Amino acid sequence: MTFEEIVSLSVQRKKEMPEGKGTTELFKKGPHAIGKKLVEEAAESWMAARYETKDDLALELSQVLYYVAVMMAEKELSLEEVYKKL
Repeated sequence: MTFEEIVSLSVQRKKEMPEGKGTTELFKKGPHAIGKKLVEEAAESWMAARYETKDDLALELSQVLYYVAVMMAEKELSLEEVYKKL
């Protein structure tokens, strides 16, 4: 899955708010809860980079990317707006 696909999925989940999804619960709680999850995954990525395998690190970084996309959907921030800052 590409980052663009992750962003699209996050926007879809924000629009549909499917029952039983953890992401739906985060959207209900807003940017504070999403931010906490994003920080948690960033910290786990850091620890994986220091003490775990490359595969563990890849998993943690994939979760960071997912929650970045969730925050983007929450704040209605487009890929183009983010890419302009790269």
